[in-house]
Amino acid sequence: MEPSILLSLTVLVAFLVHVTFPGISGLITKKCKSITSELLVREESAREKEKSVNKYDRPTRIFIPNIFAKWPWHRRINPHYAAVKKDADAWITSFQAFSPKAQDAYNRCDCNLLACLAFPIASKEHARAGCDLMHLFLVLDEYSDRSTPSEVRQLKDVVMDAFRNPHTPRPKGECIGGEVARQFWERTIQNATAVSQKRFIQNMGEYLEAVVQESIDKRDHHILDVKSYIDARRRTGAIKAAYSIIELGLDIPDEVMSHPAIQKMMLAAGDLLTLPNDIYSYNLERRRGDDLHNVITCVMNEHHTDVNGAILWVQDYLVGAADRFHAAMAALPRWEEPLNAQVKAYCDGLGQFVRGLDDWSFESERYFGNKGLEIKEKRWMVLLPKKRATEIGPVHVDSSLL
Repeated sequence: MEPSILLSLTVLVAFLVHVTFPGISGLITKKCKSITSELLVREESAREKEKSVNKYDRPTRIFIPNIFAKWPWHRRINPHYAAVKKDADAWITSFQAFSPKAQDAYNRCDCNLLACLAFPIASKEHARAGCDLMHLFLVLDEYSDRSTPSEVRQLKDVVMDAFRNPHTPRPKGECIGGEVARQFWERTIQNATAVSQKRFIQNMGEYLEAVVQESIDKRDHHILDVKSYIDARRRTGAIKAAYSIIELGLDIPDEVMSHPAIQKMMLAAGDLLTLPNDIYSYNLERRRGDDLHNVITCVMNEHHTDVNGAILWVQDYLVGAADRFHAAMAALPRWEEPLNAQVKAYCDGLGQFVRGLDDWSFESERYFGNKGLEIKEKRWMVLLPKKRATEIGPVHVDSSLL
């Protein structure tokens, strides 16, 4: 058989197995690292060929894997969504953190929907805390992306001081993140256990310190190796701080929370939250010129592949992360009640958080404009042309380009 025909058949089989049996995809890509995914895309179908590849053999479309097709937690939404959305939106808008155009784009992200999908059984007070925290994260993310490392360091110091002094209004002229953080925390601690408050402060400090390092890496145009990036992303994603919403009403002591099985679940859930987010956000970040801190860029750089090859690599990694999550959950010991029920609620909350973030990614307009549900079904989108952002704040996603 001609070598070219053999290669074509090998790649076609690889792609079909990837689609049909995602759980064994790692067996293929580990054996075919020298074959970029664009060959897979060329074999997608005759009808789709021209849409996927241009005449220079560069990807023009991005594959979106169905990572959570068999995830056992299903879509749920908090019944207090409408009420907390109204209050939280009015609160965050009052800070006038963005220009009118950026604020409109920000509103389309709907941080409240994210919180209410991620924490569907939270009380009304805790659902509101989740909404406010997601608003705070997005404000900090947008400001830090347009700041120098020294400015990000100052932002971290201001926010942490606000958390430690929640009843003291921030001085006039200070960066807006401090007062947003203070008001959020002053309201939240009224309905939070002491141990959850302690862990939240600790985790926020870790997250913000990682954001400072991220800003240094971006300034220096430094692309991390994949392992170092995944380690960093577990911190820059603010995941452990976000977990705190799950435990606001729980009283799980440190010695239980540090159990190896729980820690493994937290790490695996962190990967399942942050790395799919990198896939979904890559197109927009690349368009804005802000894609250095993204696992897709790191995988392309280290493994010398294209964007779709990198996505397939991440998909394989996430299959392993899901396996680690389930194995750790199965290894959980039993504690005396009511502690055992609290641990079970916390771990179940991690699984629901993973599902909620994935649903929000397609239901909001953060990454895909108004085509999120269509892209979720088709699993492909067009690679956007580059257009560097200049002002602070989210940008509208032009769905006509997707």
